[in-house]
Amino acid sequence: MAFLFNPALFTLLSLAVAVYYFPSILRSVGVPLGSHLRRSSRTRRELLLARVANEQQAYEAKHKAEKQNDEDDWEEVESSLVGSAVNGGKADKDWSGIVGFFHPFCNAGGGGERVLWAAIRATQRRWPEAVCVVYTGDHDVDKTTILKRVKERFNIHLHPPTVHFLYLTTRHYVLASSWPRFTLLGQSIGSIILAYDAFSLLVPDIFVDTMGYAFSLAFCSLLFPSVPTGAYVHYPTISTDMLESLDVGGQGVNAGAGQGYRGLVKRQYWNLFASLYTKVGSTIDVVMTNSTWTQGHIKSLWGPCRNRRNKTIDNDIDVVFPPVAVEELETEVAVTEASEKKRGPYVLYIAQFRPEKNHTLILQAFAKFISSDPKLSSWPEQRPKLVLIGSVRDSDDATRVYNLRLLAHELHIKDDVEFVCDATWPQMLDWMRKSSVGTNAMWNEHFGIGVVEYQAAGLISVVNNSGGPKLDIVVEIKGKPTGFHASTVEEYAEGYRKALSLSKEETLAMRKRARISAGRFTDRTFDEKWLENMGRLVKLQSARADSKTVDNQGAGNFPSSDSNERQSDT
Repeated sequence: MAFLFNPALFTLLSLAVAVYYFPSILRSVGVPLGSHLRRSSRTRRELLLARVANEQQAYEAKHKAEKQNDEDDWEEVESSLVGSAVNGGKADKDWSGIVGFFHPFCNAGGGGERVLWAAIRATQRRWPEAVCVVYTGDHDVDKTTILKRVKERFNIHLHPPTVHFLYLTTRHYVLASSWPRFTLLGQSIGSIILAYDAFSLLVPDIFVDTMGYAFSLAFCSLLFPSVPTGAYVHYPTISTDMLESLDVGGQGVNAGAGQGYRGLVKRQYWNLFASLYTKVGSTIDVVMTNSTWTQGHIKSLWGPCRNRRNKTIDNDIDVVFPPVAVEELETEVAVTEASEKKRGPYVLYIAQFRPEKNHTLILQAFAKFISSDPKLSSWPEQRPKLVLIGSVRDSDDATRVYNLRLLAHELHIKDDVEFVCDATWPQMLDWMRKSSVGTNAMWNEHFGIGVVEYQAAGLISVVNNSGGPKLDIVVEIKGKPTGFHASTVEEYAEGYRKALSLSKEETLAMRKRARISAGRFTDRTFDEKWLENMGRLVKLQSARADSKTVDNQGAGNFPSSDSNERQSDT
């Protein structure tokens, strides 16, 4: 009997039941629960819209002289974009619904957050009457502080009156630390709890997840069939690469973990979870991925089921490359013979201090490179230096930085390594002007915004031989390389040696090729692709709001807000 109550087997059995039966059960209770949430959150919606109107009026009074310039800038973006309306016309500029952006860690300051803010900026410019609401768990910061950091960290200016924040109280349920066992399933359940928290605050007219919580989107579809859902997928929750990593010789944090009894359970658990993840993906209306690598995995997981479930709907899974400040970097960082005199033998790593960024590998590789006593003809009197720039989100990140400092000391390179935590954009620009090499160590990095920034700044990249940096970014231009790929400590050390030992002529030529490569990932390119997909969601929302056969409680612009006493910026 004890065998039957084994927690692992019980979880596998429960997951198997969920894969095949739970969606049907949820559908029977979903819409009534959604109707209840609409009614209970009506007051908050009314308060939010009233606040938007008041803030807009105050903003216009304060910035009357600047208003015309702002509008001209918005109209310039709008005029260049193809709308989603009939016959290729523009989508309705006067659409005034509420777009809910599900991003519980919006103040983290990473590449995923840059996508969020760029998406909101593009949405504001195209639909100035729309309201963008961000569901976040960052209780320690208010709206003014968040928008100030967005401006300083990403140089993205948002229109304050039409962006607001609703603060969630259940964010801990999506932390890995809350689910020491069966973490993938636990965090997915946690995202549903978090989504319920969000909907109890406010039911949006369009719901967009920009962090990868696909289960929250499926939950939205069950509760509110009239609310279109959109996913911007940075990284699949589970992938074929993850399943393969369980084999002996695999890569990643679970390398070789598929052996023995525990390994068998883990393998079966992951396969069942992948089946559930596939079903969840079929419920999402519009899917965007950030890279070719991510698109390939999402297509293999979600594509077949989406096509079977929605045969009459356009189910293209679109690649929308993340926005990178390419134009600004090209303006701020020169790539000329004169600028070469200002660069030193510095290796720059821009990445959040998270485990998967593998700073340890970079430190070990740099130590090996230094121990080889490299003779650099371009910098005969300068010693190479490693500069690690990243945001520190919490105490775990702070501890990680402390341990990395200890490792640098143990590797005898503490004087050759500089840590720059929570750098501002001007600080980052300054280091990109001074550095020669940009590096990246994450295995299967889904895209790699930092790598594009390296290229736009003319840095020679030494990056992991996988994921987005390999497939999309550090590729040949005009038949010649823009950087180097590596996987091991030895390969990275050799990459640094090669990058810093090129002749002056070849160094400058590679920098210029890298800058050409970065031109594929501009803010403008992102805006065009984002608004094309956002236009599909607006069109769906308008069609469903007009339909009398879907959600009789109303969708889109019907009042629907929360009367509960919860913390929010309203």
